[in-house]
Amino acid sequence: MGWDKLKVILQDIKFQHSIFALPFALMSAFLAAQGIPPLNKLLWILVAMVSARSSAMAFNRMVDFKYDQLNPRTQAWALPAGQINLWQYGLFLALTLGLFFFACYSLNSLAFYLAPVAIAIIFFYSFTKRLTYLNHLFLGLALGIAPVGAWIAIREELSIEALLLSGAVLFWVAGFDIIYSLQDAEFDKSHGLHSIPVKFGQASSLQLSAYCHVATALFLILFGVAGHLGVVYGAGVVICAVLLWVEHALLSNGDPAKINTAFFTINGWIGILLLIFTFLDIFR
Repeated sequence: MGWDKLKVILQDIKFQHSIFALPFALMSAFLAAQGIPPLNKLLWILVAMVSARSSAMAFNRMVDFKYDQLNPRTQAWALPAGQINLWQYGLFLALTLGLFFFACYSLNSLAFYLAPVAIAIIFFYSFTKRLTYLNHLFLGLALGIAPVGAWIAIREELSIEALLLSGAVLFWVAGFDIIYSLQDAEFDKSHGLHSIPVKFGQASSLQLSAYCHVATALFLILFGVAGHLGVVYGAGVVICAVLLWVEHALLSNGDPAKINTAFFTINGWIGILLLIFTFLDIFR
């Protein structure tokens, strides 16, 4: 597989969106190390995060290929459009999986032993839309294991701090995925796929998304308390809570054109800002 095909795949899986879970993994790593982790650990955490997310996206594209061919929103994606084939995607999946397991092996024994569990969780999400309208929570869980993995990478143990941060990520992701899935509600309903918008409609879905983001703020507060973080971190949580409020305010009139702004721009900044404020608090 040449560079041209690899570039197509990286664009198709939106490689730049690795930014969503990565800041939370780094927050967990910084707190676990009580400072900057050893650079080799930091490197392998980054490799593990990016390779896990890339393999999960590749797997998802392959599993959903049939539906992506039918959905007008996704027909232009690389696989349905014929820019790439299943064999090439499968090769990319194998390479990124191998890289993930090698990164976990390079971190420590516990990270390596738990690597298959992490892969099982993030791959299982791809089937949940066929099974339950709670698939948004499964996506949240798939990204939410990142802080736990980063903590294990640094200390080779589990902690309440990492679990609380994972809870924040779980509800944060579930909340914005409910918003994102509004775009496909009619398609999903007509093809027997499940989602909260399909089951409850737009207005109730936006309300449930807001409840998820309230839970996100609560888990972030609890994470700060458990991790003995101070007023600087607290200021970051307040700013991000305001951004989540803005996200929902943008969608209050049900304008689908604002979904991308709410989904990509605002949520991209939330993770980055929380990482910055956590970093500043630890080093104040």
